[in-house]
Amino acid sequence: MEFVNVYEDGTRAQAYAKMEFPGTYYLAYRDLPEIILAHAQGRGRQAIDFGCGAGRSTRFLQKIGFDTVGVDISGDMIKIARAVDPQGDYRLMVDGDLGPFGDNSRDLVLAVFTFDNIPTGAGKVKILRELRRVLTPEGRLVMLVSAPEIYTHEWASFSTKDFPGNKNAKNGDIVRIIQTDIEDKRPVEDVICNDDAYREIFSSTGFQCIETYKPLAKESEPFAWVNETRIAPWVIYVLKKAACCCTLSHG
Repeated sequence: MEFVNVYEDGTRAQAYAKMEFPGTYYLAYRDLPEIILAHAQGRGRQAIDFGCGAGRSTRFLQKIGFDTVGVDISGDMIKIARAVDPQGDYRLMVDGDLGPFGDNSRDLVLAVFTFDNIPTGAGKVKILRELRRVLTPEGRLVMLVSAPEIYTHEWASFSTKDFPGNKNAKNGDIVRIIQTDIEDKRPVEDVICNDDAYREIFSSTGFQCIETYKPLAKESEPFAWVNETRIAPWVIYVLKKAACCCTLSHG
């Protein structure tokens, strides 16, 4: 099956842009301010929101003190981001190319959900090497991805019950999930990647993982949790440049 990035679809972009990230999505963002400030505060203020979509994460970074440029491959998303935030800096990129950004020029890169939509290991490697290039020696990459478990359970904001084949998916396989919090109920296609695979890719691209977070919900939070209190739907990696960069290849 050929992978299609659903966020390059104009209708999907409009629906996604309207969402306020409740429920399961809330857990993705709840701890990010504390995590980013703990690891990146005092290292500089120049940031890239890689895969910025409609600009929500870009504006979030701006609010906590970072001079942020949002970049995305979706022209529709960039148009929405610019309309919502005319004073912001949002740029269309091609195939993960960050050529306009100089070497060692950014103190922080945030990538929220972006790597769920990169279809091959080789693609992830290529982009991570580019992100490493633009990071300062003391810079940090904060990367939020979907845990493999999100594709095999039910959630406050997602449903996978119609896709039993997800349970047999291996690294690199396409998995399907429905976002129940937006108007567009067409299935989203992501590419599954587990923790071991990510760590191998990090090592091969010259990154060291210095912290991993798996946010769980709290019963006291005002959402109708399904599995979120016992199974983490998201994984947040904090990465820094390693001393050397190996050259393993990934298909």
